[in-house]
Amino acid sequence: MNYEAIFCDETEEYRIPVEPEAGGTVILRVRTAKDDVKQVWLATHAMEKELTKTNSEGCFDYYEAELELGEEPVSYWFCIADEEEFCEYNRLGVNGDKNEASLFRVVPGRKLPDWARGAVMYQIYVDRFCDGNPSNNVKTEEYNYLDHAALAVPSWDSLPEPFDVHRFYGGDLQGILDKLDYLQNLGVEVLYLNPVFVSPSNHKYDCQDYDAIDPHLAVIEKDGDYRVRVTAQANLEASNAFFASFVDEVHRRGMRVIIDGVLNHCGSFHKWMNKARVYREAEGYPQGAYESEESPYRDYFYFSSQCWPDNKNYEGWWGHDTLPKLNYEGSEKLWQEVLEIGRKWVSAPYYVDGWRLDVAADLGHSMETNHRFWQEFRQAVREANPDAVVLAEHYGDPYAWIHNGEWDTVMNYDAFMEPLTWYLTGMEKHSDSFRPDLRANSEAFWAQMSGSMYRLDGGLQIAMNQLSNHDHSRFLTRTNHMEGRLGNRTSEEAGEGVEICAMYQAVIMQMTWPGAPTLYYGDEAGLCGWTDPDNRRPYPWGHENKELLKLYRTAIRIHRSRHCLRTGSFYRLTGEGAVIAYGRSQRTERIVTVVNAGETASAVTIPVWKTGAALDGSFYNLLRTGTDGFDQKKDSFAVKNGLLQITMEGHSSMILEEQI
Repeated sequence: MNYEAIFCDETEEYRIPVEPEAGGTVILRVRTAKDDVKQVWLATHAMEKELTKTNSEGCFDYYEAELELGEEPVSYWFCIADEEEFCEYNRLGVNGDKNEASLFRVVPGRKLPDWARGAVMYQIYVDRFCDGNPSNNVKTEEYNYLDHAALAVPSWDSLPEPFDVHRFYGGDLQGILDKLDYLQNLGVEVLYLNPVFVSPSNHKYDCQDYDAIDPHLAVIEKDGDYRVRVTAQANLEASNAFFASFVDEVHRRGMRVIIDGVLNHCGSFHKWMNKARVYREAEGYPQGAYESEESPYRDYFYFSSQCWPDNKNYEGWWGHDTLPKLNYEGSEKLWQEVLEIGRKWVSAPYYVDGWRLDVAADLGHSMETNHRFWQEFRQAVREANPDAVVLAEHYGDPYAWIHNGEWDTVMNYDAFMEPLTWYLTGMEKHSDSFRPDLRANSEAFWAQMSGSMYRLDGGLQIAMNQLSNHDHSRFLTRTNHMEGRLGNRTSEEAGEGVEICAMYQAVIMQMTWPGAPTLYYGDEAGLCGWTDPDNRRPYPWGHENKELLKLYRTAIRIHRSRHCLRTGSFYRLTGEGAVIAYGRSQRTERIVTVVNAGETASAVTIPVWKTGAALDGSFYNLLRTGTDGFDQKKDSFAVKNGLLQITMEGHSSMILEEQI
């Protein structure tokens, strides 16, 4: 039996429809080598059903069966036999493992937003992207935060400092509007905004008011000190209205908006806590939990003692008293209020297209609470906006949350950022360590990827695939193989000795890997930076790396113009030494990506027949990168007996397309 020819996944060519309705039917298909097997069965935990061979194409036979569905999810796998051998096939390939995560799974009625599948996303740390309205900027010494006076950074070109949360460059929502032409020309389809709600920090992961957009990012009509600026109803109403018009303009251009939800904790400035007394004299705000044990928000937080007023210790996330953890177990009112916040921003008049959930696995004090809340949160969001996406920040295995219908997908660390970074640079994603044994190690790369991709349980096509973000060093900095952070390293060192060719390879992989390729603002311009806060440098308008920007535009155009790169099947083709190759296919489209992370040239034989390519045909170059740049010369490469033989130069990559 030819095990390498057996293939099935959960894309539209092997499950019809991909997302069947409850009570409906679904056609399930599997592929084998032509005239190679005698029988194929569909197996579930409740039944077995023999499949019928429906057609043959090239060197493959296709078998299918119709399955009637009820309301409950169905896990399934295939049993395949010839005269002498028997095997079982699931998400892990030819494998007898009955681990639930390894089985194919259809969830009747489950719908993922089509717009998110393979969408090109762009993450914006708003304060550092573009200052479109200087009149709303934070003023120097407007307030104190963590014993530091707020600082309006005088020069856009200056760099972050080791303690940076009180330093503001002035980026705002108007600045994003001013750059929408740039973003559309780049090929961006979705904007993911770091937090935009009222907050005293530039990162805004310490929310002060979930019901209001920060006037410093939007509109200040009533001026004065900080307390006036962020509590005056005129400013909050005008800022919320501006945000609604902002989203409307993005939608008018055919783009989407995802916002950041920091719901595990808030900030000590929050109106519910009011430790900083910001709301003490403001109209319409009850006393905060830190001010009085009679506060209506008292049980929104966990206080270590009921002794009042001498002991005001409350639980902070990871012990940070500026980040009081929300006490979901202790307050049904809090629970319902946060669900309403989830509904509010995806509904009229804002119509945001989804939530990114910060430290989502930390919410609550037990996993039981965590899972129950996120299940209700996603349900509330989808009822308000059926086309909204709910994705989570999560380090580690996301299977339980996706499997149980609590998150649609995740920021894809385990099945993208980390394995890719080790393979291309040998660096840990914070630049905290260098592992030369993992650099250019195709075997380790595939082991990491294979062990993580199937755990996404249906969320793979919309997983947020990033090279960099606001929590990790810039990918381009990782290519210099230096360990360190701002403080023990200088800002200048972050850009020393970088290998632009490795960045080129990363872009090629980002635009051809399953999922939603997500740029962190400035990656396309060649920004460097150690981990937080150095990774939050202002966008270098007028000083971009023009060649890297051109490569991004070219690679994004290829990604967006090929359906197989959005929703097609994925094939692991080879891993030989420093070289990897993988394929994507859908209907008549076939793309093969080849990457050589090693320093020397390497000849490689790629079994492109696995993608369904003709046994004797050819592929041509769509985009090739190397140490001397990149090109789109349409060089042709012959396929003989289903094999493509090619020599890859050191530190090179290539996107190949079958000539039809």
